[in-house]
Amino acid sequence: MVETDNERHPMILDYALEKFPLEVKLRDGTECVLRPLGKRDAARLHKFFLAVPEEERLFIKQPVSDRALFQEWCREADFERNLPLLMLHGEKIIGEATLHQRLGGWKRHIGLVTVLTHPQYRGRDVAKILVAELVEVARSLGLRRLEAELNGERKVAINALEQLGFSQLLCLPQHVLDMNTVPHDYVFMGADLHVDEEYAGVGE
Repeated sequence: MVETDNERHPMILDYALEKFPLEVKLRDGTECVLRPLGKRDAARLHKFFLAVPEEERLFIKQPVSDRALFQEWCREADFERNLPLLMLHGEKIIGEATLHQRLGGWKRHIGLVTVLTHPQYRGRDVAKILVAELVEVARSLGLRRLEAELNGERKVAINALEQLGFSQLLCLPQHVLDMNTVPHDYVFMGADLHVDEEYAGVGE
């Protein structure tokens, strides 16, 4: 029987996530923990998203004011499609990055990365650390390329992505609208991954 796209990752993904929870230090020495989203994270994740400025949540399609949305995310998490990685300082979520995968079609070898940082923890490499870990997971899953979509005001996140090998592929001035119909620049970024030979045939 031919292996289908949505059957290709489970064991590899489990192996890639064995390293978590992972203790890390921010640039200023603050000790934090990285781990995937858990079933009991709904309330703290909701609080985190409400703390992030609206213009930085521009590409989130669902209304983050809805508590039920976060309960659904935690209860029905599908890490093969969307892998949210959290950074916690104590019990507080201070950063979130997600690897979005397409399990079929012509872009199945490309992952999409999103990242958000709590306003109180800016300038401490939160986004850089989170995305660096997702890049390693993406490599182990056999993905060959990563993409990211941001609005132009997100200079810190853009800089963090550039430090990790992403480059700006497209910038469209005043191209997207927030919920208040205020226009923002659209920035599209991409990075090629050097895939280990062991995973090079995944998805072919």
